Amino acid sequence: MNGPEIHVEFAPELSLFVPREPRRTLVTDGVSTLGHVIESLGVPLTEVGALVVDGRTVPPSHIPGPAERVAVRPVERPQRVPGAPLRFLLDVHLGTLARRLRLLGVDTAYESTDIGDPALAARSAAEKRVMLSRDRGLLRRRELWAGAFVYSTRPDDQLQDVLDRFAPDLCPWTRCTACNGLLKEATKAEVADQLKDGTQRSYDVFAQCTDCGRAYWKGAHHDQLEAVVERALSMRTQGG
Repeated sequence: MNGPEIHVEFAPELSLFVPREPRRTLVTDGVSTLGHVIESLGVPLTEVGALVVDGRTVPPSHIPGPAERVAVRPVERPQRVPGAPLRFLLDVHLGTLARRLRLLGVDTAYESTDIGDPALAARSAAEKRVMLSRDRGLLRRRELWAGAFVYSTRPDDQLQDVLDRFAPDLCPWTRCTACNGLLKEATKAEVADQLKDGTQRSYDVFAQCTDCGRAYWKGAHHDQLEAVVERALSMRTQGG
């Protein structure tokens, strides 16, 4: 490259992507956009908020000029996604996070098999869903409706981060954790074919998915699920 030299500083929140050099001097080619330059350094634009050049905010399409000083800031929280109801699409590696979001009543599509980045990006665009992934290459695809990097590998932290970043409306116990369909109240007779004898005798309150027909009741794992719900609702209350 023999174009303008620029100075770039990344916010601490982006240190995962640029751990060694949050500040650096670059020689650009004179034609690439600032967005392209930022992504070439390993930072997906889904994680970038404002780009401030010499004190003024510029779009990712800005072409850097000589000696410009660029501050790369993180997305503001809570992040608003305009133009569609907030709903998510998760890739094959985020199954636990998908189930927990559904448990909280958040509209969450999930691909349980690896259908490939092009298909995921196309579904994100077609259904106007925010793509959640740890795959930086996927998040760089231009056809995505919107996207966000999932920073942790721990489901508890993943859920907390998504709730903090997007502040989705929560309506626990209203979605099927298996398929994302909506739940309705059901009688014991309506779900009898899914119940073992012990469940038949011990439980009287049921719900059923309106899409896949799966039955739900307060079984052995209910306390664990209740704890997940209570933590999420508590976090929402504390966050205002």
